[in-house]
Amino acid sequence: MAIILDDLGSDPQAAEAIFALRERLTVSVLPFHAHSTEIAEEAKQHGFEVMLHMPMQAVGNELPEPRQLHGEMTQAEVAQELGAMLANVPAASGVNNHEGSQATADARLMTELMPLLKQRSLYFIDSRTTAATVAFEAAQRAGLRCGFRNVPFLDDVEDVGAIRKQLELAIQGAQEKGRAIAIGHPHKETLEALREMLPKAEARGVHLVFVSELLKQ
Repeated sequence: MAIILDDLGSDPQAAEAIFALRERLTVSVLPFHAHSTEIAEEAKQHGFEVMLHMPMQAVGNELPEPRQLHGEMTQAEVAQELGAMLANVPAASGVNNHEGSQATADARLMTELMPLLKQRSLYFIDSRTTAATVAFEAAQRAGLRCGFRNVPFLDDVEDVGAIRKQLELAIQGAQEKGRAIAIGHPHKETLEALREMLPKAEARGVHLVFVSELLKQ
């Protein structure tokens, strides 16, 4: 089972709380936040796997990031934005989408993005923020190492009991499917539930790994 913790970049204390867990967690860092570069570099130093949490346009576009991929961009503009984001989140070995319910359903945009990731030897994880996503299929066609979230989000409800139940679903998903990719966020409730549940998962034969260890090309 791999667990990706999204939305890092603004809160160094949240990042330090993740580092203190000393687990094989994958952290996904939003670009252009106050501490994006610092957190990405520290995560790598602490032995964590680092991803770029790439902002993409959502349906309705509520509270978008200042810079994001959207359907009106040319491939040259996508390449330029990708380069700037990766420069701001150093040591990223892969990418997953932040929001993106509109962008990941845009076949042209996803077809233009994936070869650019391939050129940089990055992998791609589809966060599956919409059932209409075509991102994973586009990544497969481009020959990327890729995967997708295949169990429910861990912490749509920021309550330890609720997150514990979602983690149980992820553990069961890993047991049934052989592998699970889960996504959560650096809420204190999420970290508390992880601290409690991960040893229990290990005892049940579900091993925590970095997300790249679950991917096939």
